[in-house]
Amino acid sequence: MNHLLPLPLWVHEYLADTISFVVSTGLVAGYYLFLRRQAVVDPTYSIHSVNAIARRLWVENVMTNSGFELVAVQSMRNFIMVCIAMASTASVLIIGTLTLSGQAQNITRSWHMLTLLGSHSAGLWIFKVLLLLVDFIVAFFSYAMAMRLATHVLFMFNVPQSAYCKYDELKPACVSNRLIRAGNFITVGMRAFLFAVPMVFWLFGPLFLFFSTVGLVITLYRLDRSETADSLLFLRVSTGDIADV
Repeated sequence: MNHLLPLPLWVHEYLADTISFVVSTGLVAGYYLFLRRQAVVDPTYSIHSVNAIARRLWVENVMTNSGFELVAVQSMRNFIMVCIAMASTASVLIIGTLTLSGQAQNITRSWHMLTLLGSHSAGLWIFKVLLLLVDFIVAFFSYAMAMRLATHVLFMFNVPQSAYCKYDELKPACVSNRLIRAGNFITVGMRAFLFAVPMVFWLFGPLFLFFSTVGLVITLYRLDRSETADSLLFLRVSTGDIADV
């Protein structure tokens, strides 16, 4: 057993990174639990729910009223082009992360010069880069799936209304569900890009991970709230009725 690293030394080396990672993960998880609770109380609290409602109403309007075919095709084309651009960005970031993984011995100490905490272990560096790589792969997969679903929806818009009676899968409700799923994949992909920010800062040290996560949660809190939620909060604060906020 003498060849093993003593437990106190191991704990001392990785303690700061472990605490920072656990606390940062807890902050993000706690925020999403809060967002889910607020969305249950008020379905329009989250901008994502509002976007889903808008997509459903848009599909129903396009498929039940004539004259919107060209607008629908152009809108879906722009939707797919966004997916292609973001998937391409994710693929470039994946290649860059793979290149970074082979330089652990050269830059792991130099990147920790700004902080006194954290381990300089090459193994921990590889673990951080691996998490970053998985994050970018999730982003690429999400945008690819959004592009796949949007491509199918593009053809479903122009089916004749007589087909609705024969195939339930072609009804506006089912088509809108596919478009909503595509939008959800775009949200997941964008969140993966945002979560990459604290992961990149973690390469410089555990303190950077914690503070960047706090900044990310504050940013998400502002981005995820719909305008209706902001107006309701302002009204409650103005009238002094903030018990339910």
